[in-house]
Amino acid sequence: MSSPSLSSLGWDDSWAEAFAPYDGMVPGRVARVDRGRCDVLTRHGEVQAAWRGDPPCAGDWVALRGGRVGAILPRRTSFVRGGVARQSRGGLSGDSQSQVLAANVDVAFIVEPAVPDASQGRIERLLALAWQSGATPYVVITKADLANDLPYLIEAVKAAAPGVDVHAVSAMTGDGLDAVRALATGTSVLLGPSGAGKSTLVNALAGQQVMRTQEIRASDGRGRHTTTHRELVAVPGGLIIDTPGVRRVGLYDVDEGLAQAFSDVEDLAAECRFSDCAHETEPGCAVLLAVESGDLPERRLTGWRRLRREAEWIASRTDARLRSERLRERKLIHRQARRDRSH
Repeated sequence: MSSPSLSSLGWDDSWAEAFAPYDGMVPGRVARVDRGRCDVLTRHGEVQAAWRGDPPCAGDWVALRGGRVGAILPRRTSFVRGGVARQSRGGLSGDSQSQVLAANVDVAFIVEPAVPDASQGRIERLLALAWQSGATPYVVITKADLANDLPYLIEAVKAAAPGVDVHAVSAMTGDGLDAVRALATGTSVLLGPSGAGKSTLVNALAGQQVMRTQEIRASDGRGRHTTTHRELVAVPGGLIIDTPGVRRVGLYDVDEGLAQAFSDVEDLAAECRFSDCAHETEPGCAVLLAVESGDLPERRLTGWRRLRREAEWIASRTDARLRSERLRERKLIHRQARRDRSH
């Protein structure tokens, strides 16, 4: 993508207005961040830039001056991964650090392979992240040609993604690609596990090899992970950010995203007798009644509980970390003030 027009990168009047304070600087969009430097696409071609302070991410619009990122323009949407929480004997453990995965994205494709097994839990987790970002999510089942019972798989995935369109595709046969290509306008991002075929899907949508891929293993249908960084690439009609496979994504500040991802549970919860119903043993709990009647799969309630518990834990750890950082900053300020008075 040499010397692209800014409009082909997603530039519009709103971005021009946001860039107005940076007169004399050059606007550009971050294509890749790696090892302390970022590749930025500008009207003059691709340039490398360094930065100070908070790092940019793929999809960011930035203001450049002399090989440096002078500013990151306010993000319209952002995918924020929280610290990973792990279940142990003592409860949840892990870290609370957050990371922006991609910015200014219009469409989020949750990519899940048909083989060896599509994970409903992973789809729910990534949908919560996608809904929270502000992008429009879709679920894409890759390697559809290898599925033993594709109609059954699609229905199972739909049960984990209420209100979200589900598309099955095969990069090998081309089936389903036109429907996904029609959705890949503006800026899209692919989220999914290693070996799901994300890079292969990007190449299929682009109509040429723009991302490196490896063959799947014949023994189990698994692909080997090749993408090691997030990268913005051009496809007909838009741009796509391919991401490394994620084994685990912590949920950071995702109340609205969880409510959207579990809209079936939330709708039932609104009918509970008590407004603060925990859906455990309370009388008149519409959620528990739906599980007992079979209208709501029990795994949906279990998944909702697990992700809410994790999100609350990460939020509490984040709050504790911020309090600790503020206390440390105040101590440093007081210490410096004492030194100044002593002199």
